[in-house]
Amino acid sequence: MKKIVITGPESTGKSILAKKLSEHFGQANTEEEARAYLNELERPYNYHDLYNIAKRQIATEDAFLNSDISMLFCDTDLITIKIWSEVKYGKVDARILRLIENRYYDFYLLCYPDIPWVPDPLRENPHNRHELFELYMEELLNYGKKFIVIEGSDYHKRIGTAIQAVDRFL
Repeated sequence: MKKIVITGPESTGKSILAKKLSEHFGQANTEEEARAYLNELERPYNYHDLYNIAKRQIATEDAFLNSDISMLFCDTDLITIKIWSEVKYGKVDARILRLIENRYYDFYLLCYPDIPWVPDPLRENPHNRHELFELYMEELLNYGKKFIVIEGSDYHKRIGTAIQAVDRFL
């Protein structure tokens, strides 16, 4: 099974893109487990919650391992949790770092923050999306990941670019 990650700063169309790609290719997609976890949490989240979110993200992906799908579009991965932890807390749980080292993804679509910010109670970074984008790019390069940047203020163009990128990758 090929695993393709859609990643990038908040409010860059990742969830929409993951769903549209899975529909286009007739394959599965995972949702961002951080969102579900935080919505279920009855208190403000803290540093220790990030490891639980990481485990939950992995479990969601691994649920597809024995299925008959050939591609899984992942709405984020553990590198996102690493960046989130570094930005918010200035440190990363060593267990998350080990999980990152032991996970493999085939290709990444890195979403550029050139679409309008959409407010959401779970979003925290409306003013530093470009800075965060640079952190994402740096991490993908540091980990030696294959990726392409998805940009453009028109959603249809972004989706078309992503479809072409996945076709070329395959």
